[in-house]
Amino acid sequence: MPRSSANSRPSSPPMINPARLGFDFDGVIADTAEAFLRIACKDYGLCGFRLEHITRFEVEHCLDIPAELVAEIFTQILRDSIGVGLKPMPGALEVLTELAEQGGVTVITARPLLKPVLDWFAEHLPPAVTGSVRVLAMGDHDDKPRHILAHGLDSFVDDRAETCQQLHAAGIQPLVFRQPWNRDCRHLPAVSSWQEIRSLCLQKGV
Repeated sequence: MPRSSANSRPSSPPMINPARLGFDFDGVIADTAEAFLRIACKDYGLCGFRLEHITRFEVEHCLDIPAELVAEIFTQILRDSIGVGLKPMPGALEVLTELAEQGGVTVITARPLLKPVLDWFAEHLPPAVTGSVRVLAMGDHDDKPRHILAHGLDSFVDDRAETCQQLHAAGIQPLVFRQPWNRDCRHLPAVSSWQEIRSLCLQKGV
């Protein structure tokens, strides 16, 4: 992954047309890192890790946990997001509700399974809102630009640095959702919270 220089500064996030904005699911809407760390501690006794220790998107490359166990935990989360208690990121549900009321929300996830995501939204949002949330599970981290463009979007919020760089190269405006594993992606516009997302796309005149 290309690295920016130590002195590089992120550009300011642009104002966004909410009708043309899409979202990743894990790490943006859902707090998947919290679920991973909680399951690792509760079910496997691996309790010495915190969010700030996850400095790589590939968790096994930064935590002293075997790759097979990392895959096992993430498989639990992917297959049964409700059962493992996957939580929303702070403010995500409120802002998504506002966006849904303004014309709908598009979520494009690299997850291979669609139903657990749909079930999660149905668990956390009222039917009137979930009916305005479109979800695509495309199963490939590196193929998002094609799907984003096919859905008529020109901006996208994602937490994976490599994906954000791919979006930028494809002419899509990326918004990096700040997480410890994307701190090297300093040259692209970024947001730290759902309130920041709201301020960029739910202001009058946008």
